[in-house]
Amino acid sequence: MANEGQVTFPTDEPVDFVIIGSGSAGGILAKELSTNGFKVVVLEQGPYRRTTDFTHDEMSVLIFNELSSGGNRTNQQTFRDDERKVAEAPQNQPTNYAQTVGGSSVHFTANFWRLRESDFKERSMLGPISGTNFADWPISYEELEPYYTKVDWDIGVSGAPGPYDSFRSRPFPMPPMPIKSSGVLMERGAAKLGWKAQVEPLAILSRAHNGRPACINCGFCMGFGCEVSAKSSTLVTMIPLAEASGNCEIRAECAVFRIETNDQGRADEVLYYDPDGNERSQKARAVIVSGNGAETPRLLLNSASNAHPDGLSNSSGFVGRNLMFNCHSRARALFEHPLNDFKGVQVTRLLHEFYETDPARGFYGGGGIDARPFAAATPIGFAAIGARPGSQNWGAEYKKNLEHDFTRILFLFIGATSLAQDSNNITIDPTHKDRWGRPSLRITYKDHDDDLAIARFLQDRGMELLDAAGAEKSWASPVEYQNGGAHLLGTCRMGDDARTSVVDKYHRTHDVPNLFLCDGSSFVTSGRGQPTMTIMALAFRAAEHIAAFARNNEI
Repeated sequence: MANEGQVTFPTDEPVDFVIIGSGSAGGILAKELSTNGFKVVVLEQGPYRRTTDFTHDEMSVLIFNELSSGGNRTNQQTFRDDERKVAEAPQNQPTNYAQTVGGSSVHFTANFWRLRESDFKERSMLGPISGTNFADWPISYEELEPYYTKVDWDIGVSGAPGPYDSFRSRPFPMPPMPIKSSGVLMERGAAKLGWKAQVEPLAILSRAHNGRPACINCGFCMGFGCEVSAKSSTLVTMIPLAEASGNCEIRAECAVFRIETNDQGRADEVLYYDPDGNERSQKARAVIVSGNGAETPRLLLNSASNAHPDGLSNSSGFVGRNLMFNCHSRARALFEHPLNDFKGVQVTRLLHEFYETDPARGFYGGGGIDARPFAAATPIGFAAIGARPGSQNWGAEYKKNLEHDFTRILFLFIGATSLAQDSNNITIDPTHKDRWGRPSLRITYKDHDDDLAIARFLQDRGMELLDAAGAEKSWASPVEYQNGGAHLLGTCRMGDDARTSVVDKYHRTHDVPNLFLCDGSSFVTSGRGQPTMTIMALAFRAAEHIAAFARNNEI
């Protein structure tokens, strides 16, 4: 439920903005617009959890998907790797995101890389890639840098500049989190190989900042909400300021199913189910969709009408296309002495030695490698996937290995590029529905050969690093086609050409002048594996321009 005493707006009178989604983008847009005097209603399909509601209950959070409203048992998403196949609803939800006020910023690991200058103009640098929609962004790093800096300070990021980072106009507001065993070993191995490890920037407070306390090193970061508000989610950084403005109403457990347009072609009403399942609507002068790269295209496609037969704002046909998960791979190793890496944040060091595309490799792509406990951060999580490769996951030997390995294991987690392809997309499933009765989203996805090649290349470098760091045993996990992801990018891309994009550089849809989209769907390329910093920077930038449009009667 909402905060007691918060402003409420009548549903039959238009507010300035209805924002759909309260996560990394929606939470920022709500705060920026409401504190600038605009009347805002935020519709969030998940509940309004408080800091005191978050626990370390691994069964509830990791197994029963508490923060994603029960996962695929209730959402019924379907997956296939080829459009000629019938998609099926797997046990594990193909798209991994939180349904809660604050969205996935509540449960993210909080690795906060910026994109680099090259990420915005790779098409111009490298040329076309056959069979893909590889393109430049309509904005540059230089244009986005002030908003990256705003994320650093307003959201709260700990860190230190790395040897390959792009320029920054202001230093980090907080020093790095203390280095962990995994970070020390990454530095040791990298140095022996002539590489340079660097500090991992984190949206976690290393010291008190903006009225919030520092991290207590509980170790329950990845997948969990933070019980002390040290993780810089929009739940604790932006939503309180939006509500305090007196101009923002958060309506939690309200699932939007359609956006209506009027005879003038403008979005003027948002239809949703309230917490009791009743159909409601909210009038609006403008609408901003910040669901994520899966939910945003689903809503547009489910809002098809006579005026928009292929989905709202889809004259280009690009709504739902070009889905990018970021490609991933992993390696892990055992060390002689206990690392106790389960303590503290997931990551304190990473390697960006191979960030850029090198044509000499024979394929597109680059990425980063970070060192972390991964599943060994929590005991039940480790028990679920901690069996040594090639050994059984039951019996006396399994138990003995779990006891020994939990404190001695280190994972290298690799985030890499994904190429935009028509064949990787979000569409509407013809038979499945979610718990509200909304047609479910259908994911069609198969990694490009170059995506898998860069994932394997980086994994090989990781195995070299583990050996140089003194690992007793190490294993490389198979690099296979992905059947899901947490980074949901590219499905309503921004661009200057209305024929090949959905929104312009200010996140206004090409087809509907008072409809804006801002989240991971706006991405043109995937970056190298940690998109949330960029999503937040885009949201701060979008809010500034949208507010100016509204003040100048240009919406």
